[in-house]
Amino acid sequence: MLKKIPLIHFYLKAILISLVFYSLFRLTYWVAYKDTNDPVPLGELLTSFYLGLKYDLRLILVIILPLFLIAWIKPLNPVTSKSARTGWLSYLSLAFAVTVFYYFADFIHYSYLHKPLDASVLRFADDLFISVKMMWQSYPVIWMLLALGALTFVYNFLLRRLTFPVYKHAKENQHSKPQRRWWQKTLFVSACVILYIFGLFGKFSYYPLRWSDAFASTHSFAPAIALNPVEHFVDTYKNKNISFDIEKTRSYYKEVANYLGVTEPDSKSLNFKRVFNKPGILADKTPNVVMVFLESFAAYKTGVFGNKLNPTPHFDEIARNAVFFKRFYTPHVGTARSVFAGITCIPDIELHKTSSRNPLIVQQYTLVNAFKNHTKYYFLGGSANWGNVRGVLSHNIKDLRLHEEGDYTAPRVDVWGISDLDLFIEANKVLKQQTKPFFTIIQTSGNHRPYTIPDDNKGFKYIKRTKAELKKNGFISEKEYNSFRFMDHSLGHFMKLAKQEKYFANTVFVFFGDHGISGYGGDHTPRFKTDLELTGLHVPFVIYAPELLQAKTFNKIASEVDILPTLAALISNGYTNTAMGRDLLNKKFDQQRYAFTINHDNNSKLGLLSDNYYFRVLADGNNAQLFATTPTVVGKDALDNNFHTVDISQQHPQLTEKYKHLTLGIYETSKYMLYHNKPLN
Repeated sequence: MLKKIPLIHFYLKAILISLVFYSLFRLTYWVAYKDTNDPVPLGELLTSFYLGLKYDLRLILVIILPLFLIAWIKPLNPVTSKSARTGWLSYLSLAFAVTVFYYFADFIHYSYLHKPLDASVLRFADDLFISVKMMWQSYPVIWMLLALGALTFVYNFLLRRLTFPVYKHAKENQHSKPQRRWWQKTLFVSACVILYIFGLFGKFSYYPLRWSDAFASTHSFAPAIALNPVEHFVDTYKNKNISFDIEKTRSYYKEVANYLGVTEPDSKSLNFKRVFNKPGILADKTPNVVMVFLESFAAYKTGVFGNKLNPTPHFDEIARNAVFFKRFYTPHVGTARSVFAGITCIPDIELHKTSSRNPLIVQQYTLVNAFKNHTKYYFLGGSANWGNVRGVLSHNIKDLRLHEEGDYTAPRVDVWGISDLDLFIEANKVLKQQTKPFFTIIQTSGNHRPYTIPDDNKGFKYIKRTKAELKKNGFISEKEYNSFRFMDHSLGHFMKLAKQEKYFANTVFVFFGDHGISGYGGDHTPRFKTDLELTGLHVPFVIYAPELLQAKTFNKIASEVDILPTLAALISNGYTNTAMGRDLLNKKFDQQRYAFTINHDNNSKLGLLSDNYYFRVLADGNNAQLFATTPTVVGKDALDNNFHTVDISQQHPQLTEKYKHLTLGIYETSKYMLYHNKPLN
């Protein structure tokens, strides 16, 4: 039958060949990243593959659309013209190569961030040289390019081989072509058009197949299996921009202002300013501050949170002798986002490009300037051009002394600049020479692909572990495990050096993870933290000053945006706060301690953690969910872990509405603040 309709025969073969390749890619993706300890249920797995098939078919139909529209014209018909056939096959092969490139990028992106490829990857283009070098040092780029070429060659070969009989048969029978009546042609063309449109539409429904269909499953890996990387990238790119809505901000003002403790609320002017004139308990000593961003320092990877592989003996010792906040969360995953939130005390709610890369909001008030008697320093191993953090730092921190690559005697070890060990050594060289108080920020980056450990490592010993041991404790590889250990080793060496200097006794050290790592948190981590994607947000936070502060452990909820207000309240002679953070040591706020979270996507997933609950809602206000994080609030036994992932919003509608209002209020207010948090005169 199809031989009598050669052009349709050609279309179908081209579609089927492409569909087979894309399905094999999807199957490989699943095999590569499936978790045997937490498999996708069979029914949901089959649904993901089925949806993936439909996403792939739609992409193929879009690619073939030019053929469908104009290939019936005789000079452009691939079954009657040899040159047209060559041209169309070349076009299909090129489109295939581009698609395979996206699949490769998706593989790398998921390996790197444990989430499907989306338009947020474009942020790496802003630091293209660094990103390319990191890729070169972390992945077999040459082999990947060769594989891309080989797959394209095989695809082109099969396409030619399987469509040649169609071309040959059409040539041989071009003079015996059956004649059809006009109504037969009309019916046939109409049927083809309807089927084509249905393939693009994707479902028997009022609405077409959308990216959100892939997120019907509660399993975090199921959507990754289903999504087509090209389509998901396009979907997220179309919605990449974000801005504030003043009316929405005003509608939430009363509750947010009350939460922040605004003393002179004004919904008309949207005043969020809070003035604190009382000197801190350490203000008379004018202590130094050393604030350290620890790269990818997930709580579950540390010994103090139960990791059995003893990866962080130095940090664990610090935590035992510090003011230690056990339930501390970053608002989001990503170093540039964390630096922005840590410096401005505003969550980074930009969808794809981080806020530090947005020139419209580069001017931000920061509480670093509340330390008026302190000389300001910032140390990082690479370039401050990365993530455009230079603008956020130098533009807003008065008289900042920025130390970056090119300023050190230590050699570069990889794309991230000098090693963390050398970074701490270089920082100590500068700090020990100071005769005036200083406020210093050190940003580490070594616990990051390509996981380089320098030859001159001050006695660091590489430890081998089995894959089973590593996985059981939340590590993805032996290199990552030792890189994490090396960061702790570097931290320990820094404290050893600091204790030998005069500045140590009068210094407040602050150590915290810039973000965690999403994914399985190890057997020692409560399962709900993995299921609810909290492993990427839960990090340690300590304030270490053994000569100035008594060690104490807090179980209250804390957020990264609270760090600078806490330090300002502790050390400064008074400060003005205009952003989202609050003093963690101020008991008047203890009745409503929250940590706002955001998982950036097309329709970002917002969250609010309290002492007993975790609330989640989409940024558009839909799909509100409430989860209990402690068993007592739902009358469960502490050993029953299943209650953590049961949505109880229907049983507690008033509480759910309260959390929803505050969560959306913080979100809308944060968007507004990004454009209205200018440095004070």
